[in-house]
Amino acid sequence: MLGIGLRLAAVIGLAAVSAGVKWLTAAGTPLSQIIFCRNIFAFIPILIMIKTTVGFGALRTRRPLRHLTRSVIGLTAMVCTFTSLATLPLVESATLGFTAPLFMTVLSLVVLRESVAWQRWLAVVVGFAGVVVALHPGAVRPTVGVAFGLAAAFLTAGAMISIRGMPKSESGPTIAFYFTLAGATASLIGLPFGWIAPDATTLMVMIATGLAGGVAQLLLTTAVRLAPLPVLAPFDYSQLVWASAFGFVLWGERPDAWLLAGAAIVAGSGVYILWRERGRG
Repeated sequence: MLGIGLRLAAVIGLAAVSAGVKWLTAAGTPLSQIIFCRNIFAFIPILIMIKTTVGFGALRTRRPLRHLTRSVIGLTAMVCTFTSLATLPLVESATLGFTAPLFMTVLSLVVLRESVAWQRWLAVVVGFAGVVVALHPGAVRPTVGVAFGLAAAFLTAGAMISIRGMPKSESGPTIAFYFTLAGATASLIGLPFGWIAPDATTLMVMIATGLAGGVAQLLLTTAVRLAPLPVLAPFDYSQLVWASAFGFVLWGERPDAWLLAGAAIVAGSGVYILWRERGRG
């Protein structure tokens, strides 16, 4: 149950990050600068967590290639996600990301050989159908944005699978630290080709986005270590609610009937999975 609670908190944080990235791209901030600030400010909560829990000695690892693989997949997913956010409305980009739980459930079976009961398969499929409903088929959308959104979902699923496959010796904060370090380092390459001096408001959004990203990363990584992916996956769908709230407050986006119907379906799927998990425990 703790893993589920952490996952839900992480989803809220990720919705806040998406809103921040959307705001920054609309303000003309280069992608490399957004990724750099997202990672550099994320170090604050991550380092605090490491100091107060596992200690800095936990940064010593015997699995550098595992961390490198997770970081490459995760950073590529981040680039795809931010590109999708730059070209699509916030809620639509988030909705495309909801295909990640379906990918995660499949990969958890194929890669990790985790057992997935048919009831959970059914709940995930129903939740995915709710995402399709929320997308209100027939609407015209930029192809590039949709492609990057789906690619981000698949890569996010792969990153979660790589975390799940980490040895128990690698703590959640350690995994988050190396991912953030890789992201900050890689984004340095693009900074000389695109940097805009931020005004006070933009700087505050950058800092808030990075802090939220760091906290969400810690929660997400820890949740994946505590509970099987098929249990956690459907709860990602709740991000639709938070994305809708941010979209309405910041850009006046209003959910239509399709979106509300899809949200009801995915919420029902998540409640059913939670009920099944309690029944087991």
